[in-house]
Amino acid sequence: MQKGEVVSVSGGSGSCKSTLLYCINAIETINSGKILVDDVDVHAKSTNKDKLRQKLGMVFQQWNSFPHMTVLENAALAPRIVKKMSKEEAIEIAKKELEHVGLGDKLDVYPTKMSGGQQQRLCIARAIAVSPEVVLMDEPCSALDPIATAKVEELIAELSESYTIVIVTHSMQQAARVSHRTAYFHLGHLVEVNETNKVFTSPEHELTESYITGRFG
Repeated sequence: MQKGEVVSVSGGSGSCKSTLLYCINAIETINSGKILVDDVDVHAKSTNKDKLRQKLGMVFQQWNSFPHMTVLENAALAPRIVKKMSKEEAIEIAKKELEHVGLGDKLDVYPTKMSGGQQQRLCIARAIAVSPEVVLMDEPCSALDPIATAKVEELIAELSESYTIVIVTHSMQQAARVSHRTAYFHLGHLVEVNETNKVFTSPEHELTESYITGRFG
């Protein structure tokens, strides 16, 4: 993956799409092989996990904001913990990123008073507030309506100018809209990865073709 590239990871339920993201972020361990982030072996015993996570931003499927904290406090939390910033520094960074995602007018609002789409954009702002190199998104639009989904997808396009993005999505239509390359997983195995257009128009594997044409999945 290169800077500025959006890679979608698609496949049916149980294909280990989300598990892949957790392994990249060292939330889950691996039994074999290697995962390299900027040439650093994620799961090597010698790897400094704190420094590694400074390179990674994570957006989960379920909004995981803290309801007792304001939008600004939520967004400032990550740079304070991950980057060890002072409260004042973290707040300035958080304000910038909240403005970036369209929540500059919601700083003193509590997350429970916002829509689902706004809460997910808050989580995206918090993820990028640590200035990561890679942003991992696990089904970020699965609980959103079409309008909120469109706003998040527009934001992904903007963010791709500055970050490498890996997005897990069960929606092949979304993969086609937002990604440069698409990886298809089946029962825990990587079946195919290629330019998104090629995956959709001329898949190399029969399993991929069956999935994108709806014969199973």
